[in-house]
Order: sequence, then C-alpha cells, then structure tokens
Amino acid sequence: MTTTSTLQPDDHYVVISADTHAGGSHAQYREYLDPAYLEEFDAWRNKYKNPFRDLRDTSGRVRNWDEERRWDEQGAHDGVVGEVIFPNTVPPFFPSFVLFAAPPAPDDYDHRLAGIRAHNRWLVDFCNEHPQRRAGVGQIFINNLDDALHDTRWIKEQGLRGGILLPNVPPDVNWVRPLYDPYYDPLWELCCDLDLPVQCHGGTGNPAYGNLPAANLLYITETGFYSQRPLVHMILGGVFDRFPKLKLVLTEMGCEWIPGVLEQLDSVINRIRATKSIGELRYTDADMLQLTATEYVHRNVWVGASQPRPADAAARSVLGGHRFMWGSDYPHDEGTYPFTKEHLLQIFSNTPPAELSEILAGNAASLFGFDLEKLRPEADRYGPTVAELSVPLTELPDEPNLALMRGVTDRQV
Repeated sequence: MTTTSTLQPDDHYVVISADTHAGGSHAQYREYLDPAYLEEFDAWRNKYKNPFRDLRDTSGRVRNWDEERRWDEQGAHDGVVGEVIFPNTVPPFFPSFVLFAAPPAPDDYDHRLAGIRAHNRWLVDFCNEHPQRRAGVGQIFINNLDDALHDTRWIKEQGLRGGILLPNVPPDVNWVRPLYDPYYDPLWELCCDLDLPVQCHGGTGNPAYGNLPAANLLYITETGFYSQRPLVHMILGGVFDRFPKLKLVLTEMGCEWIPGVLEQLDSVINRIRATKSIGELRYTDADMLQLTATEYVHRNVWVGASQPRPADAAARSVLGGHRFMWGSDYPHDEGTYPFTKEHLLQIFSNTPPAELSEILAGNAASLFGFDLEKLRPEADRYGPTVAELSVPLTELPDEPNLALMRGVTDRQV
C-alpha cells in the first residue's frame, strides 16, 4: 500500500464520509421493535403522516436503506467507500424527523426509548452487511442515566463504532439535565473506558418556535448557535477536566465558528484565573479550569465537516493534530452527491496530498476504526486520484447542487 508520504499522481485516495445518514422504514422498524409495543405501534403508524418530502417520496427515501442505490451513488459514482452513519428517518413513536425531535418528555419517554432501540438494532444489521465500509452511530437518551449507561454498553458490544449520538438539550427542555451537570459523569467515564466517541450533530438543540410564520426563519438563523452549545457547556462545565480521555465529535456544524468561540472562551477563562471576577460577578477556585478552551479542543475534540466551505477548511488549523474529517452528508439535498469530486476540487485542490489523505480518510479511520487496507481495492477502482484533485475547479456542472454552490462566493471558480 502506498503511504501518504509517497503518494503519486496516479494513486487513488481512500474517501470516507464522516457524516452520512440512513434509517429504516416503519415496516422495517416493526421487525426490530420490542413486541410489547407492537399493538401501539400499529395504531401510531396508521395515523402518522410524514411532513418531509424526501421521506415520503419512494424514489428518495429508499436511499436510507437500499444497499444497491447507496453504493451506486456513493461508491461507484462519487468514490466514497466508507461512511459514518447517523440516523435519518422517523423511528417508532417519534413526532418528527429523528434529529430534530426534542428529548422525550416523561410521559412519552418509554415509547420513544423503544423507538431508538429498534433503530439501533436495525443499524447493527445494516452495518454488518458491509462492516468494513460502515461505522454506525448508536442513539441514546439521557433522561435516565441507567438507561443511557445500558444502551451505551450495548452499542459498544454490538460494534457500532461510530459512537453514541448525544442528545442536544434545548433551553426550553427542563425535564432533562444540562450536559454540564455532574449527573452524567458515569456516562462520560463509561465512554472513556470503552473508547467510544461521543457525537454531537448540527441542527439540534433549538427551542420550540411554534407554528408561526417566522419559525423556519428563526430556526435556520439560530441553529448554528444552539448546535455549538454542547461544546461550550462541556468545556466550561469542567467535563474535559474530569475526563481528559473523552472524545467529542462535532458533526455537520462546520468549524468556521470555532476560532472565534475559542478566543471568547479563552478570554473568559484567563480573566477569571487572573482576577476571579468579571464586573460584579465573583468566582472561586471551584470555577477555575485546568486548561484553556483551545487546549481542551486540541485534546478532546474532532470535527466532522460536512460539505465544508473554504472558510471551514481554513479554520481546521485551530483544531490541532489530525482532528478534521470530511463529510458528504449523503443522502441529503445539501450534501455533495452527485458532485463530490467537483466539491473536493473546489475546496482542497491546493492541499498537499499527504494532508488531504488524512482529511478524506486517515483521521476518520483512526477515530472510528476503519481498516484502510480493506477499503483500498474499492478506492483504487472508484476513488479520485491525486492528479484529479490537484487541479483547481474551473467551471461548475450544468446543474450544480447547493453544496457545490456554497463555496462560490468565497472562492471563485
């Protein structure tokens, strides 16, 4: 196998997407659901109407579970031979799309928990169809610590090496403790012991906006801020102090924002260290953190940057080490398919091959346990070559998708 330090123009990159999505249909989930809930599930399913076009339309939704369709589009067409898989459909008893649903309230916790456990069982079988290609991300809820610990152990035992998907707690959800609460310390300790990454996904954690005309505008404007809150809470809450081996992954929220946030947090941490006060607020030794926010990120944080813009790629230098991973966001409309190679050309054509090899595969392989040797034969058949990704993009396709167009204002083609 060619090493990254000796890549030649004709060598093919291995490409792993750190962010794809998949899920089962309601009929499939029924097969994985605890039998105690089947009668209620059938009644719920008969009343459910999915509001999302891509999950209603037969030709679109099958990309979530159809093996031939996924491989034709990701592998054979786009050269992506490995994927970290987040959920994408509507598990049993969920009120909406899995990622956007708020943490369950006490009165529907048991049913929603049964729903994500059905998804996790489905995901195990889905990943086991092609274990060398797929690293599944298992779901947990954090309403009940014992359940969270049980499911985390199960996720590890079943080989879902993409880690656990941490629910983002919106500010109007007062029945779930905030992530900085020491109540969760046994969960962080278990993840360290199991060497299991903790995943946070963008687009989550927003409060309920109601059914008002401005709701969608408010969501798209504020979702970046709410997606970032787990990182801020875990830094300032001392989680990384108490658990220096914890691995936190920030997926599909870019990283252009990270330098500014770290500058702000470092300023707060350093000022409190120096003066134990900010204005009229007073702080004690209990508020002192061992490191700066930047140092915590260098030690504890990875980024799965889906369809990154030039500004995201430029900001990767603040992460330190090998912490920046590329993602396609397949099968979402804003993802890079069917123009992944053009997207990579647009963003990374000036990146040294050894570094680009780490961004496209090496970093994800190290964190999630992909075997690059096992992916090499398919990469050599379908993956882009060093020469192909070394020439700047000069023109857009006839019908470029959103992901490819996002970088045009930052860097003219």
